[in-house]
Amino acid sequence: MADKNTGSNEISRREQRRKRRVRNQVIAYVVLVVLIVGVAAGGIFGVKTIGQKLYESKVAKEAEAAAIAAAEAESEAAELAEIEAAAAAAAESEAAEEEESEESPEDLLEEVVQSCIADMPLEDKVAGLFIITPEQLTGVDKAVKAGDGTKEALEKYPVGGVIYFAQNIQKEDQIKEMVANTVSYSKYPLFIAVDEEVGKVARLQSTLKLDATETAQAIGDGGDASKAYEAYSLIGERLATYGFNLDFAPVADVLTNESNKAIGDRSFGSDATLVSDMITQSVQGLTSNGITACIKHFPGQGSVGDDTHEGMAVTERSADDMKNTDIQPFLSGIDAGASMIMVGHFICPSLTEDATTPCSLSKAVMTDLLRGEYAYNGVIITDALNMTAISEYYGADEAAIKALKAGADMILMPEDFETAYNGVLDAVNDGTISEQRINDSLARVYRIKYRSTVEN
Repeated sequence: MADKNTGSNEISRREQRRKRRVRNQVIAYVVLVVLIVGVAAGGIFGVKTIGQKLYESKVAKEAEAAAIAAAEAESEAAELAEIEAAAAAAAESEAAEEEESEESPEDLLEEVVQSCIADMPLEDKVAGLFIITPEQLTGVDKAVKAGDGTKEALEKYPVGGVIYFAQNIQKEDQIKEMVANTVSYSKYPLFIAVDEEVGKVARLQSTLKLDATETAQAIGDGGDASKAYEAYSLIGERLATYGFNLDFAPVADVLTNESNKAIGDRSFGSDATLVSDMITQSVQGLTSNGITACIKHFPGQGSVGDDTHEGMAVTERSADDMKNTDIQPFLSGIDAGASMIMVGHFICPSLTEDATTPCSLSKAVMTDLLRGEYAYNGVIITDALNMTAISEYYGADEAAIKALKAGADMILMPEDFETAYNGVLDAVNDGTISEQRINDSLARVYRIKYRSTVEN
């Protein structure tokens, strides 16, 4: 009984141990499952956390990189802007410098002219205001060639120009050589001048037997101003061929006095408008061939009865008549490009200071009227001062001094060149004429002489 109870108890204890073992296993499994689930859940959370942190780190780094890139781009843009601004400023400065350095032809011409004058001694300046014949220059009776005598004379008296007449012209080769040699001997540019009008007063045409041009009167009667251009274009071409650069033509006088033999058929007519048109075309015909046109005889000698070659001449025309008729062709010539005007020796009391002073010595005519009222800034030259209208009343030096003081820039053919030259030189040295006055005239002369050089 006791054994049975003991056995039964043993069985019961074994059963209890088994159940506890099963329960413990179940609990262990449950705990294991719970642990596995927990570990798995924790792993997932950790991965998510790590991934989030990695993502955030990546975003942060990308943002930082973007910020750095943006800052660098901004810096580069600023540097580029500075470079572009500097380049633009440099280009603008360079353009401004180029613009400043690009002188106009007029400015360049003025520099050349003033530079030449600044280097000239007073003696040469004074000589440069005279245009004389080869005979007056060299002292010979008849000059037909230019050799050592011409060379020596030009070294002593470097005159502004030489005027040739029929006696100096023998044949084509001779006059070409004479002119070329004369030019080569001068240390300054020379005017090589001649009276070559249409019609009879034409030194080259008459001496070299060239085809004759119609007279101004015949051209004027035809009424076609283009014929004046054709005639003076032919003359200009001829002059350039032989080495001339200055023509004392055309005649701009309006012929209002039919008895005026000194002018006569040298005038285009009695109608101021017609004559003005003819002068415009004549001047253009000469200048188109590189010849300086000198229109004459200001303020208009067409109403004068007497010949100033033979004595004093007077016109009684009123100032209004002179301005409205006689002077009009000169203004047209100026507009057409005439850079030199010759002033006549006749007296015009309505325009001059008195009833005895010829226009060529009149301040009222040359300075007040031509320079002042008409604003002309070209060269004013006297008619030949060896004409009786001057030489009978004034000494060579007196006439030259009076002409310059009155406003003339150049003296044509004084009765005695050396006397006139020395008289002007003394007048400058003693203050009667200022050196600046000489410089002003010489500048006008040199603007003509150097213009073509500067423009080309």
